[in-house]
Amino acid sequence: MKDIFKALNDDTRREILELLKKEDLTAGEIAENFSISKPSISHHLDILQRADLISGEKKGQFIHYSINTTILNDVFTWLLTLKK
Repeated sequence: MKDIFKALNDDTRREILELLKKEDLTAGEIAENFSISKPSISHHLDILQRADLISGEKKGQFIHYSINTTILNDVFTWLLTLKK
């Protein structure tokens, strides 16, 4: 769970999740929405993947990224258990 919160503790990564909430995208398509380098986007995608918040599926020569809602549901459920 530590990796999940680390991944979510960054504005860029949260914005990437917002984009992927709408549709699956390639790294290039994601990068078009930011003013940072493609290697920086790849770094953020790697952190999100290691936290299992997103997954990538190779289609042709591109990897299409999608949000992993199962993990987000698990985190949300856990957070609700903390509520008094």
